[in-house]
Amino acid sequence: MQRARRARIVATLGPATAGEQIIRALVEAGADVFRLNFSHGSRDEHARRVAVIRALEAQCERPIGVLLDLQGPKLRLGTFEAGEVQLAAGSRFRLDLDPA
Repeated sequence: MQRARRARIVATLGPATAGEQIIRALVEAGADVFRLNFSHGSRDEHARRVAVIRALEAQCERPIGVLLDLQGPKLRLGTFEAGEVQLAAGSRFRLDLDPA
C-alpha cells in the first residue's frame, strides 16, 4: 500500500461532498488525503465520513489519509437572554468563559 509520488492531493469534505459516491469519485480522481473541518458538522457525521474513507481504502488497497482540521482557541458567543445585546461606545461588556 505505498505510492511512488511524495506530493499529496488533499480534498476537503463537507455537506456537498459527504456521500460515498462522491468520495469514491475523488479517490478515483487521485485524492490521497481527506480533510474534515471540525468547525462544522457533528461527531457522528465525521465518524460516518471516516468509515466511508476507510472502507474505500481497503477496497482500493492504497493508503488514504484523513486530516482532522481543529480550530484553535476562539471565543464563541452563546445566546443572550433578550436575544441580542446593544453595545454603545464606552459601555462595559463582560465575556465570560463559563458555558452555563
